Amino acid sequence: MSAPFVTAPTLDGIAHGFFGRRGGVSAGDLASLNCGLGSDDDPALIAENRRRVAEAVCPGATLTGLYQVHGNRCVIVDESSDLASRPEADALATRTPGILLGILTADCVPVLFADREAGVVAAAHAGWKGALAGITDATLDAMEGLGANRARIAAAIGPCIGRASYEVDEGFVQRFVADDPANERFFAAGKPGHAMFDIAAYVAARLAAAGVARIAIGGEDTYALPHDYFSYRRACHKGENSYGRQLSVIGLAK
Repeated sequence: MSAPFVTAPTLDGIAHGFFGRRGGVSAGDLASLNCGLGSDDDPALIAENRRRVAEAVCPGATLTGLYQVHGNRCVIVDESSDLASRPEADALATRTPGILLGILTADCVPVLFADREAGVVAAAHAGWKGALAGITDATLDAMEGLGANRARIAAAIGPCIGRASYEVDEGFVQRFVADDPANERFFAAGKPGHAMFDIAAYVAARLAAAGVARIAIGGEDTYALPHDYFSYRRACHKGENSYGRQLSVIGLAK
């Protein structure tokens, strides 16, 4: 069975995909394409789900990932790396064909990057903490270290929690406004003492400010589409015992 995924026009010609929760073998609250290694799921089922993702996007490639910590560290991987080690970081970059970079999310923002001419790709996990701390900037720096040119880098933002579903308190808003008063534009009025945060727009603005000229935004709200995507916030609101993670991947074919 093939696992369905979506692609971004900015990354045409590069092996990549944003997967949801369909097309896998997990059951219950984690049905069906749960790829989260840290979830309460049978490791054999997770392994099969991850195999399906890799096979759908870049057959024969080795899938690698991270122990994501909501920080701003990007790891460079190549043929000498231990691709099973899962270092603590929130982004990966490579210029080595045959390695598929994977980012897990369940409301946070997955961002995929490519400089076709240089043959450099990257993937980042941008939760609000990492986004504010500059995970996308760190990823661009790492890509440049591998020979990419920022002016040529294209990016794609995948499915994540949407503004209509992302209620935050005033203290949260002030963290962003203190960093840059212009960040107020990413918050819409909510109930008293609260606001609605457009995290995808914030990440896109960070990318644009860093010099990325081509950015695609998927636009699908993970919280609002329970049959299509896992959502940490929705799982909490529904009192579910566990929650799955979807996988976003990019790589260079051999």
